[in-house]
Parts: sequence; C-alpha cells; structure tokens
Amino acid sequence: MRYSVFAGGKRLRPILCLAGAEAVGGESHKLLPIACALEMIHTYSLIHDDLPAMDNDDYRRGKLTNHKVYGEGIAILAGDALLTLAFEVMARYGYANFNAQSVLQVIGEIARASGTLGMIGGQVVDLQSEGKNIDEKTLVYIHSHKTGALFRASLRAGALLFEAEPLYLEALTNYAENFGLAFQITDDILDVVGEESKLGKPVGSDSRNRKATYPVLYGLEESRKLAKEAVEKAVASLKPLPGETKPLELLARYLYERET
Repeated sequence: MRYSVFAGGKRLRPILCLAGAEAVGGESHKLLPIACALEMIHTYSLIHDDLPAMDNDDYRRGKLTNHKVYGEGIAILAGDALLTLAFEVMARYGYANFNAQSVLQVIGEIARASGTLGMIGGQVVDLQSEGKNIDEKTLVYIHSHKTGALFRASLRAGALLFEAEPLYLEALTNYAENFGLAFQITDDILDVVGEESKLGKPVGSDSRNRKATYPVLYGLEESRKLAKEAVEKAVASLKPLPGETKPLELLARYLYERET
C-alpha cells in the first residue's frame, strides 16, 4: 500500500478537493485527511488498472508497478485495502470535524463515483470496447465515468463539507465535468505523442490494447481543439464562485500544456 501511494503522482484529486473548499470560502487545511482518502482510492484503481488482466503495464510513475514488485495476489489485496481504508478515514475524521449530514452526502457521492455508476462502470465499458469501433457517445461514457466521476466527487466534496450553496455546487460540477474531459483527451494525446521518460509509464499502451481514444476517433488536431474548448468552458464556469478560484483556473489551463 505504501509503495504505490508514495510512488509519486500529480495528486489531482486531493488538490481538487482542497481547491473546491477554497472556491466557496472554506478552509482547505481542515480537509487534508479527506483529500488523502481520495488519493488512496485513486491509487487503488491504478494498482488494479496495471494488472495483467487489465492494462498489463510494468511501470507506473516511473517505477515498477505493484504487481511486478509484490506479485498479483498482494497487488490485488493492496488495492482492496486502500479502498477500504479510504472510507474508514472519511467516516472517522469527517464525523469528528464536520456536519454529519454533509459527511454522509460526501461519502455517498464518493462511493457512487468509485463504483459501478462511476469509475468501475467506465472501466467495464472500456474493457468491453477494446478492439471495437465505438461511437462518440460510448467514448464520452467511458471517460466521464472512468476518470471524470471521481474528479467531480473530489471537487464537490470540499465544497459540500463547508455546506456550499446549490449555485456554487453547480458551478463546481460544471468545472469538474469539463476538467475531466480535458484531462482525458490530453491523456489520450500523450499516449500517442508523449515521452516515456516524462510520463513515467510506457507510451502507446492504448494502441497496443486497441483501446478507444479521442485521437483514434477524431485525430490529433481535432482532439487538441476539443481539449482546449473543454478547458475554456471549465474556466468560464468559475465566475459565480465567491472564494479563491485561481488555483482551479491555473490547473485547467495546465492540462492543455502538460507533458506528464
């Protein structure tokens, strides 16, 4: 568990959680344990994603994947344990420091985003779509569930725990959906044109696994255009928010330029 959690990474989901709180005027430092729980969920998904039965990758974040170091059995259990520990942390710390009803809502949203109606559901359709010609609707479903759902829940969690108004939650939800789309499009692009030394994982795995991606469906130039449009929509959605939104704006614009 420690090997994969502390192997590096961008920590986007924890950052979104903290930034979501700041955007509605909350104190982000009070959310650090909740943010850490979100990273545990993300890391569990990566451990399982890398397994031979899934994407079969040898490297993650520039290091050997969990199953290459500890074997498949321990890797599966490490992922299971991280997912379970995440909800223990959210429940224990959340109830001790925030309104119980808000904590329940946050736990419910994160569970939904992580499960069959979110991340796992997207992964299932992704696996079933390998080697097939799929339409735009299916591709959007895969990415909005596999990646976007946990981004949305992470951002909303920070705001919900500070009991943000519905208008502000709607603005953050719109941001998260466009942020998630831009992230996945650029991720697909990097798998084609990125540098393995910067990415910390092999490039071309989508092609080897015959996965459905934006460059496959639209080509590189149109994919870049779609990513830029999503970034601009994300930034525009921040206007109604009363708190500090500059980190969210910079994070969205970073997606269009990122190399990792």
